Amino acid sequence: MTYTPDSIRHIALSTLRLPLSTPISDAKVFTGRQRPMTEVAFLVAEITTEQGFEGLGFSYSKRAGGPAQYAHDKEVADQAIGEDPHDIAKLYDKLLWAGASVGRSGVATQALAAIDIALYDLKAKRAGLPLAKLLGAHRDSVRTYNTSGGFLQASIDEVKEKASLSLDAGIGGIKMKVGLPDQHEDLRRVRAVREHLGTDVPLMVDANQQWNRATALRMGHRLEEFDLVWIEEPLDAYDAVGHADLTRRLATPIATGEMLSSVAEHENLIREKACDIIQPDAPRVGGITQFLRLATLAQTAGLDLAPHFAMEIHLHLAATYPYEPWVEHFDWLDPLFNERLETAEGRMLVPERPGLGVSLSEQARRWTLETAEFGVS
Repeated sequence: MTYTPDSIRHIALSTLRLPLSTPISDAKVFTGRQRPMTEVAFLVAEITTEQGFEGLGFSYSKRAGGPAQYAHDKEVADQAIGEDPHDIAKLYDKLLWAGASVGRSGVATQALAAIDIALYDLKAKRAGLPLAKLLGAHRDSVRTYNTSGGFLQASIDEVKEKASLSLDAGIGGIKMKVGLPDQHEDLRRVRAVREHLGTDVPLMVDANQQWNRATALRMGHRLEEFDLVWIEEPLDAYDAVGHADLTRRLATPIATGEMLSSVAEHENLIREKACDIIQPDAPRVGGITQFLRLATLAQTAGLDLAPHFAMEIHLHLAATYPYEPWVEHFDWLDPLFNERLETAEGRMLVPERPGLGVSLSEQARRWTLETAEFGVS
């Protein structure tokens, strides 16, 4: 079979706002650093080629940054028109250099992620394969845990109820938020959930960067009785040295990385041996091109993998990781897509549909605030 050249004919960028049914609070709210989260901003890229193949990708921002991502992509997206959609790494570099004066992390990479992910979705659809199969899967399902029911604005009875519902829905583990100013209340909540779940259900906690080094070490030791799968973001995301010290001194594994927005920042974590479980976020680090680079580094370092948020993307990427990973289950994004990911016996199933296996819903179109188009539709 001979390859037939193709080129990108049209790109549509959209910005939309997903409202949350309940304002969400983690430890950053209780320490006064942020307000409760009421919505999530999304940047959507839809790409069409001359041969009629289509790809869908997205990035996101919580609380602030959505308009900046959209504005950045509007400045550089036209440079992808006419390019071969298969040359994804080349296109990533081209667009990165087009906006290099604002750096190679943060908003710049998060904006490019939507286009990069759309190109991978397109490539897999063209091949008639789920993205995981295109990349080379190690498994057809991935261990999954639920986070969306464990936030701090919920009473402990609500957390327990939502945990039970998650397990009944085939989700395997439960993550709950900690990091309250009152550490005794944190411990009370964790003890109550562990007693509710029993000893066999995987349980994780997430401090969302709100402890200092002394508190993190003290809490880490006190949390050991609960047999946690991991303690997540006990310290500031950029404190690689502090995380490395905890990794050496605590029996419970340390997980971090979700807030970093480049491969270089994750390289520092890996170099400092600052975690047992690395938690990259493809939309934050620049898309799938960058995520795959990072996954290779993590594998070489012998780290476990638990990508952050965006399960519609990360399920496929986790399925390609050599060591058994985890995927975070959030139902927040369900209204954006026509399809649903399936869970059973503690695992999330890789869909058999080509590409990412999702398409935008009419509700997502109604939540769209603005669209910019490039090329010929």
